[in-house]
Amino acid sequence: MGIATIRPSADLRNHYNDISKICHETRETVVITVNGREDTAVLSFHEYQQMRAELELLRTLAEAEEDVTAGRVAPMKESFTTLKASIREEYKK
Repeated sequence: MGIATIRPSADLRNHYNDISKICHETRETVVITVNGREDTAVLSFHEYQQMRAELELLRTLAEAEEDVTAGRVAPMKESFTTLKASIREEYKK
């Protein structure tokens, strides 16, 4: 991700289509300023979804790393057996 485009808040109202086009074509964030200070970040919905998915993955990896560090692990075969049993029970409902 490169340097964000910076636009004044009036542009959000007066040039929304231009801002939207920047977000979609460059896949970059547009920073909206109020009184010369960063206030809001605008990005395409696709980029937003991608960012949320990446954040969720990072959280999951951090939790897994915590589990390993704390010794909360089980042999893979045992884990898959438990998972399969859980799925079978779910389908019986």
